[in-house]
Amino acid sequence: MSNAFMHQDFLLTTTIARTLYHTHAKPMPIIDYHCHIDPRQIAEDHVFRDLTEAWLGGDHYKWRVMRANGVEERFITGDASPYEKFEAWANTLPGLIGNPLYHWTHLELQRYFGISEPLTPETCQNIWERANAQLSGLSVREIIRRSKVKALCTTDDPAGDLRWHQTLRDDPDSPCLVLPAFRPDRTLNIDKPGFTDYLKTLGKAAGVPIDSLDALKTALNKRLTFFVEMGCKAADHGLDYMMCEANGNADAIFKKALSGEAVSLKEAEAFKTHLLCFLAQRYREEGIVMQLHFGAARNNNPIAFQTLGPDTGFDAIWGAPNTGAALGALLGRMESQGGLPKTILYSLNPTDNAQIAAMIGCFQTAEHKGKIQHGSAWWFNDSKTGMTEQIVNLANHSVLAHFIGMLTDSRSFLSYTRHEYFRRILCDMLGSWVEQGEYPRDMAYLGQVVKDISYHNAVRYLGLENNLEPLR
Repeated sequence: MSNAFMHQDFLLTTTIARTLYHTHAKPMPIIDYHCHIDPRQIAEDHVFRDLTEAWLGGDHYKWRVMRANGVEERFITGDASPYEKFEAWANTLPGLIGNPLYHWTHLELQRYFGISEPLTPETCQNIWERANAQLSGLSVREIIRRSKVKALCTTDDPAGDLRWHQTLRDDPDSPCLVLPAFRPDRTLNIDKPGFTDYLKTLGKAAGVPIDSLDALKTALNKRLTFFVEMGCKAADHGLDYMMCEANGNADAIFKKALSGEAVSLKEAEAFKTHLLCFLAQRYREEGIVMQLHFGAARNNNPIAFQTLGPDTGFDAIWGAPNTGAALGALLGRMESQGGLPKTILYSLNPTDNAQIAAMIGCFQTAEHKGKIQHGSAWWFNDSKTGMTEQIVNLANHSVLAHFIGMLTDSRSFLSYTRHEYFRRILCDMLGSWVEQGEYPRDMAYLGQVVKDISYHNAVRYLGLENNLEPLR
């Protein structure tokens, strides 16, 4: 095995791992079933001005470590020139030993620009010039095609008009399926500023004045129907923490909020529980996959929030108490009220891994193999360690072969290499288990498992078989 930096066998420590990756994982296309990219950029085939726009614009992963490296904010989100910001990133990168950003950065340089040397202060100018020279031929559609993306699901507010999804659906040259995902967080956030103002926006989009809980449900039904017509296959909910509050009159609580009165924490939880259960029923009826993301402590730095706004790198992990009990109660309530849809569970707190992996076993049915999923390592956890721990817990408690694999959860078109990173880690783990005598050396079966986790399982789970051409 070569000792070169991030060589072709990077992270693949056994012969079996190398065979599994190069023969089975590497050729597979990508289904990116949860991301935050802008469909308008795909529709307009955006071309990035420079590597700073492509790499550092909106990437709070990089912003956080640049701050930790003592970089002034003007070189991160401020008025510094694009090259000055790139130079600040190059000065930060060598210190990121053990950080996945180090690996992601160099995978992106290798795969999209053919640049194999490390990015350092010394190589900064040269890499800047070489990469920028290639950007004119690397539009977002070209990136998607080169990455072998067959389908991606964006994250969309129910009040959105989905105009860019419509444009792409009607475009014969669209590089892949670009599907909306239903994200009604603002509808649930009855305890947060702007709730009643948002209801007016949602009501206008649905053509329904929202003056009661029934009217809210009617508006959500109309918007969900529209999303399904536009190809929606998944919904997503970003919850601060897992809750299930059975006591409370959701209609009375909603009217209280509409009148401008503040609702208590318990009242907010009761309303959210009621609406989540209602939506879960609708997702099941429409064949929509429900995703629940929880465990994020958001906007912890009030000065930074006031200055820069949300999603700028000031979120962290929330270790909420009684997560397992609340999760079980919520899923049980949904199951008893009409049955769970296909459901993917993600916690930002890695100590919840075993808890989730065990919980999904309580609600599996014969409707679909792996109907309830332990979602891939998310956000602060999509490192080598985080991915390994998630896979180990899933394997320990469930059927790893039915896992639907990796997603980017990203705003960057260059981040598809995270799928490669995940696949290398998966293949190395499987290879190690075989080498250690923990599993037979059945390469045909193992190869199929790798292909399924990399691609086929997600296609089947999202019901995309009729939307995509079969692989040759």
